[in-house]
Formats: sequence, structure tokens, C-alpha cells
Amino acid sequence: MSHEKVVAVYDTAAHAGDAVNKLKSAGYSADDISVIQNEGDAAKAGLDEPGFWRRLFGRNLELKEAGAYGRSALQGRVIVTVRVLESEAPGVITLLDASKPVDVLGTARTYPISGAEAPKVAVPPPTSTANLRKDEEVVRLAEEQLNVGKRQVESGVTRVRRYIVEKPVEASISLHEEHAEVLRKATSDPNYLKDIDWSDRTIEVTETVEQPVVNKTVRVAEEVVIRRRGSDHTETVHDTVRRQQLDVERVPAETVKK
Repeated sequence: MSHEKVVAVYDTAAHAGDAVNKLKSAGYSADDISVIQNEGDAAKAGLDEPGFWRRLFGRNLELKEAGAYGRSALQGRVIVTVRVLESEAPGVITLLDASKPVDVLGTARTYPISGAEAPKVAVPPPTSTANLRKDEEVVRLAEEQLNVGKRQVESGVTRVRRYIVEKPVEASISLHEEHAEVLRKATSDPNYLKDIDWSDRTIEVTETVEQPVVNKTVRVAEEVVIRRRGSDHTETVHDTVRRQQLDVERVPAETVKK
């Protein structure tokens, strides 16, 4: 099985990082993915030399293409390459194109570059009408591809409100009372005669009663933890894509004349 290197150039590290994440999510190993970025001394790293890019992508890389990559690195752009099977190259191109690459060569945003293991280019350049014979005509067939992304939207708000409610309560308590009690009884004991006191006298007896005293204390009855919990699910997107097809019909000459 032959392999190819697919390359894409991005204006920002964020776009390049998004492309790398897409490649990893698609199952491509980090060992097959390279990120080239000018981190300060481009001349020391050799990013401004065409030979650096020809060693990376293959000797059949033209000097003007190597120069374009070198200028992109010097301008702070980020270059992402991935080694894939030749049959997977078109799908990877579509994947990288979703992260907004830069058209550095003025042809396509992403395209395969032949390496040592891939003597052929995965996507051949379009046929130029200048090379056609007078009796030839080119009909190009286009097709749409479905690219599904995702975005985050608000689906609602969960509102937690704390408020006060009152409820009637009751409790029983035993109360003690003390009252004066006057008891009278008749007596005829003659010994009491010598103790008779004819002066006025007042005797007071203190009466007591217990009353309930209400006091309230506060305690923490419950703790409520509010947090967000994430979950993932798979959703299938249904749509239609268009594709141009070609029907070839031979029409007899006599029918055409009619």
C-alpha cells in the first residue's frame, strides 16, 4: 500500500491545532502528524531553505513550491502535514479544509505532496484546455460532500431559588402551680386560751405558677450541591448531497438529422 503526505498551511496556531485535533479524532496517530512553525530563528532551523522542504516532501517538490512554504513559515504561519494511505488522501484533504487553511500556492487549499513512498500525486491537476486537441472536449463532474460540525447553544436554564416557609408546630410541657389553701376546723382545747392574741394580724402566702417560655434555635438541616454534569450522545444527521453523473448515448446519424 502506498502512502502520501498531505499538507495544509494555516494563518494561526489555533486553526492548526483544530486541524490536528480533527486528524486525531479521525484516528490518525500523532506519529504520522507533523506541525512546523517558526519559533524564532528560522534561518537556524533551515525553514528558509528550499532543501529543507524538498527533504520533507520529496525531491520532486518544485523550488517555487518549497519557497512558498519557506515564506509561509517565516511569516509565522503553521504548516501541518500528515502521512496517510493514498486512498485516504481525498478524505483527509476535506478534513483539513474545514479548519480554514491558507492558499499558499494559488491552486488549492490542501493537496497531496508525493514522498519517497508515493511516486504519484493523489489528486492529479485538472486538465488544461490548452493541451486539448481540436477534437477533444472536457466535461467535469462535481459532487458534494457532507461535512458535519457542531456548535454549542443554550438549551435552557435551571434556576434554584431559596425561600422561607412557615409551618405550625406544637410541643407539650408539664407546668407546676402552688396556691394558698385555707382549712378551718373547730377546736375546744383549753390550752389555747392562754395564747389568745387580740391584735390584728395579716398572713401572706406567695402563690406560684409555671409558664411556658418559647425559644428558637437554628441548625443546618441540609446541604444542596449545584453543579453541571456533562454527557455525550451520538446523533445521526440526515441530508442529501448532489453528484453529477455522465450518461453516454450513441445516437444514429439518421436520427440526429431528423
